[in-house]
Amino acid sequence: MNSAAEGKPHWRVGLLLPAVVASVAFLILSGLGAWQLERKAWKESLIETLDLQLNANPVALPPSGQWPGLNAAADEFRRITFEATIEPSGEALVYAAGSAFRPDISGPGYWVFARAKLGGGETVVINRGFLPEGLRQAAHDAPPSRVELTGALRWPEERGLFVPKDDPEKNLWFVRDHISMARAKGWGDVAPFYIELETPTGTSGVPSAGRLKVSLRNDHLQYALTWFGLAVVLVFVFGFWVRNRLA
Repeated sequence: MNSAAEGKPHWRVGLLLPAVVASVAFLILSGLGAWQLERKAWKESLIETLDLQLNANPVALPPSGQWPGLNAAADEFRRITFEATIEPSGEALVYAAGSAFRPDISGPGYWVFARAKLGGGETVVINRGFLPEGLRQAAHDAPPSRVELTGALRWPEERGLFVPKDDPEKNLWFVRDHISMARAKGWGDVAPFYIELETPTGTSGVPSAGRLKVSLRNDHLQYALTWFGLAVVLVFVFGFWVRNRLA
């Protein structure tokens, strides 16, 4: 009698720690699934917003007096038109291996960043387009006179943890940060944004400009189902283990 009575608490203690661990794991897996559903809703909203912006009719580039009031949250990807004279030299090359907004582009290659002068003398930085790696030394002269251009406003790209450092001496950048380019190349004061051109600016077809399109991946539902599925599997496995222990 005493031996049987003493055995019951032993079984309870033996199940307590695994039950706690299983419960914590279940909450983590369920939480990850819920987080992926939130990410799915966020991504869908982002895609919808970007799609509206990138398919809107272009508007005139705001005058320089309004530039300090522009910001990435409200104005990035706004399509604009403007007249400018493209500086024929001093371009900066940004290494790329494809683009989430240019499905027509595949790397490796370079984005060609250059200066453009507006009518009031202000300098804006433009991304003239993509240059395949094999054509890095190819001639891609700018138009000799003032031209009307269309593009989308962009803001400097943040540097990721594993992105290499830029090498200004070799005219090679790894993030699209036109502010650091302007500083390194002595371009002077430039607009806080750069402009991703849709308008071709080279007679040879390079660099290749193009209209931005939304092609962001949205696999969050698949990820959510995976996490929820693992949570369900955990419940069945733990239940099966408990049944065997108590048998």
